[in-house]
Amino acid sequence: MKRTILLLFAALCGVLTAAAQDLIVKTDATKIEAKVIEITPDAVRYKRFSNPDGPTYVLPVAEIHYIQYANGEKEYYTKSIPATPLTPAVPATPAVPETPATPAVPAQPVPGGQYVLKQYEIGELYDQNGIKGVICQLSDDRLHGLVVSLDEIYLHWSEFRKPNLRVAGADNRTDGVENMEKVAQYIAANNLSWDDFPAFKWCRDKGEGWYLPAIDELLTIGHNYNGGTRVTNNRQARNKFNDALKDAGGKRMDRLVYYFSSTEMDEKNAYTTHMGIEPPYVIEIPKYNKFLVRAVHKF
Repeated sequence: MKRTILLLFAALCGVLTAAAQDLIVKTDATKIEAKVIEITPDAVRYKRFSNPDGPTYVLPVAEIHYIQYANGEKEYYTKSIPATPLTPAVPATPAVPETPATPAVPAQPVPGGQYVLKQYEIGELYDQNGIKGVICQLSDDRLHGLVVSLDEIYLHWSEFRKPNLRVAGADNRTDGVENMEKVAQYIAANNLSWDDFPAFKWCRDKGEGWYLPAIDELLTIGHNYNGGTRVTNNRQARNKFNDALKDAGGKRMDRLVYYFSSTEMDEKNAYTTHMGIEPPYVIEIPKYNKFLVRAVHKF
């Protein structure tokens, strides 16, 4: 009997361990069941506990009250959860408190003379604060995210060929902004120009904040372009996305040709992906070949 109880207890512990998860509690009291994979001074990257093989989400540290890890330990980022009352109606649209890297979110009037923050949808045209593109990624609260450029172009990742192949250090898989910074540093350190990196230059020339997405960001775009999964064929989701691009004067996404990411594999190759539903989703292509390029911008 005692042995049976011990075995049951061990099995129960195994189930609890398998079900362990991290809990992210935001400053607005929203709770996210997650598996935290990376923490930096500015952001926390995580996957949803219910979809561990799905896209990687990025949440600014400023929006987090605390994280309770699977072992019960808590890590606080803000001292308290601030109150967020609705703003009474006024002639001008109020702005949301923002960090230097996050533009204000427009508020929308609702019956009763109050304002609420606008929540966005994947495949919706975004045209605010000089940023125009189609929304391809969203935060959990659907207030912030990523837009993809209306246009695309065939370009080289870089112009270097044998025997002059080189590594620029753009190896970040999740953050294209960091890859852009690495390329800028490499250019400055080696007396080069942006013309040596055509795909990066094209994105950079669109204006401040535009960049060539990292491979994980591109994979998330492909995931969302297909309605949130590539297991089934969701033509309706793709049509919504493409119609938004076309109606804004842009070009539809290409499902057959691979797109360059800003993530390099080695001195010769960079990672690419496509927007279709058939694997493989990631392949390495020589940087000196011409493939499709789209720029993205955070909002």
